[in-house]
Amino acid sequence: MKIHEYQAKQILAKYQVPIPQGDIAATPEEAAAIAGKLGKRVVVKAQVHVGGRGKAGGVKLADTPDEAQAAASQILGMDIKGLTVEKVLVEEAADIAEEYYLGITIDRAARRNVVMVSAVGGVDIEEVAATTPEKIAKVHLDPAIGMMDFHTRILAIEAGLNPAAIRPASGFLKALYRAYMDVDASLAEINPLVLTAGGNLIATDAKINIDDNALFRQTKLAELREEQEEDPIEAEAHRKGLIYVRLDGNIGILGNGAGLVMTTLDVVQREGGRPANFLDVGGGAKAELVRSALETVLLDTNVKGVLFNIFGGITRCDEVAKGILDATAAMDINVPIVIRLTGTREREGQQLLQGTHLIPAASMQEAAQKIVELVSHAGKATFP
Repeated sequence: MKIHEYQAKQILAKYQVPIPQGDIAATPEEAAAIAGKLGKRVVVKAQVHVGGRGKAGGVKLADTPDEAQAAASQILGMDIKGLTVEKVLVEEAADIAEEYYLGITIDRAARRNVVMVSAVGGVDIEEVAATTPEKIAKVHLDPAIGMMDFHTRILAIEAGLNPAAIRPASGFLKALYRAYMDVDASLAEINPLVLTAGGNLIATDAKINIDDNALFRQTKLAELREEQEEDPIEAEAHRKGLIYVRLDGNIGILGNGAGLVMTTLDVVQREGGRPANFLDVGGGAKAELVRSALETVLLDTNVKGVLFNIFGGITRCDEVAKGILDATAAMDINVPIVIRLTGTREREGQQLLQGTHLIPAASMQEAAQKIVELVSHAGKATFP
């Protein structure tokens, strides 16, 4: 789950991270009032859950309240990468001498959190990593130890930070790590961390993503979720209690168990297909849940075929079959559906599907081959 810059800064401020003074505004008049209260040059920044705001014109400097009002008028209502700007952050502008990058995220290959520091801040860290990776210092943290003082010193020195900034930057890193762990974040970054002309460090931008799987214990943060900022199908799936991630392919994938679904995605890809989604109906899936899951997958108009891959352990194959039949009977479906059922009450489930237009498969590999072939000949193979 993504949160806005101003919300990330509010979290960091609780860990004594210096941030610019400012406030949020939903109208140009509110922006002018905030600028007047600050009484100095301000920056007006669009609050949307995407990057590249500055390049899109969503960040503007203003020397007076009138200029802040004019800037907010231009930014509010803007479309930035498909998202409408509904609020802006108005805060004091920093006197920038140097800009740094601090970030923490999960390195899944290493199975550890990785801390990154660069003296090249204020730009996309992905661009730096692609063009000049040597400018990013990295340390993988042992989960049993966490971040120690020597980690922060090594990172600051290897990144080439200004010697005067090394000690205070270490404090920022430790605070960022505490926040990252406490809120169950999957990403926390300060970009840029600004060294001012006066020699002070200040977090002029911040980004924190919360692990969705931890929202049950991050109840206060869960309240910050904004459905209008999400993919509409993913938002609908969340309301239904489904574990769904939308992808850019054309084959809908449904299975029970995250590992099985991910393997199915890989097998379909290997057969030359392009998965349209990840959807895990979970263990013990009942007919109504299966029907709801299929309806959700077919909300994506890019889906030209559907693959069910069900291994019946706790889940009963006959219950899954009932759910599929209920959904196909109630919906106008014109795409092929391939079904692989194996495990608990497998025979009963397959008997329920006999005589229907649903396409059985004996194995996951066979199911992937069939759905890829059917989708590639979509003009000939449709669901009557």
